[in-house]
Amino acid sequence: MKIGVFEIESWEREAFENLSQEHELVFDERELDAEIAKEYADLDIASVFIYSSLDAEVLQQFSQLKLITTRSTGVDHIDADYCREHGIAVASVPDYGTHTVAEHVFALLLAISHKLIEAVDRTRRGDFSQQGLVGFDLAGRTLGVVGTGDIGQHTARIAKGFGMKVLAYDVEPRDELADEIGFRYVELAELLANSDVVSLHVPGSEKTENLIGAEEFAKMKHGSVLINTARGNIVDTRAMLRALADGTLRAAGLDVLDEEPIVREEAELLHSYHRKSHKMESILADHILLRVGNVIVTPHTAFNTKEAVERILQTTRENIVSFIEGEAQNRVVSPKE
Repeated sequence: MKIGVFEIESWEREAFENLSQEHELVFDERELDAEIAKEYADLDIASVFIYSSLDAEVLQQFSQLKLITTRSTGVDHIDADYCREHGIAVASVPDYGTHTVAEHVFALLLAISHKLIEAVDRTRRGDFSQQGLVGFDLAGRTLGVVGTGDIGQHTARIAKGFGMKVLAYDVEPRDELADEIGFRYVELAELLANSDVVSLHVPGSEKTENLIGAEEFAKMKHGSVLINTARGNIVDTRAMLRALADGTLRAAGLDVLDEEPIVREEAELLHSYHRKSHKMESILADHILLRVGNVIVTPHTAFNTKEAVERILQTTRENIVSFIEGEAQNRVVSPKE
């Protein structure tokens, strides 16, 4: 089979290279789009990361594609309906960053609560004054965890270690989990009203798009903190900016933005294609967020530890091998029979 691995760094190639003994293997550092897909029209298997948007326009360039294996848990960047209709299976990496992403939640939160970014910048300039650097304790405060999958669960466990109270919301609450970790399930409105910090851990989908919008911000505790390490489109960016401006939010720690791939390549903003195909107001709002003093933004790097990336690569390779051998490991989309 011909296997293409995209968005791949040179050091990551080793994980796949022994596949070349029996299969044709190609690597490409670029994000997969329609033009690049034409260059690899005869691929049987494609491996991508989250910045390759595999919509119908891209997928129809392939003549014999059988499997897409994404090096992520989420698959919202792949047109699942097209894949089902056209005989393309999709596999993901279900568990690689449970601890990693949860730890990043607290990296963002501690940076906010102790004003670390400003403090470090100040001391690098030779200014050791403490004026304006008063932070706040986490102990005794309430963390609201929205989504209690693996990452949400571990976030709750870490919070308990800090002496925080934990509330949680999930469409499928598990009482035994709440008893084990020591948190309480509540409705989303109650969580927002009573949490000092809200951390988001739900997948990106049509159901969760703008889950936290103007109506939800209006219910939040005044002076609370929002942490988002899940997906950018879960939060209405313009509503978040208003909440930051009026004091509803004291601060925000974001590892994801709504129109993140476009913001990453600012030159593309000048291209008419993107003006037609993307939400320009959201893009501009994302740019504003990068410059707001009480917002910390990291470049979708919550997953990015050596251990987590190695788990991603290993599982992706196993997904490819199992598919070739006729098994359905980590299959999230199956072709329609």
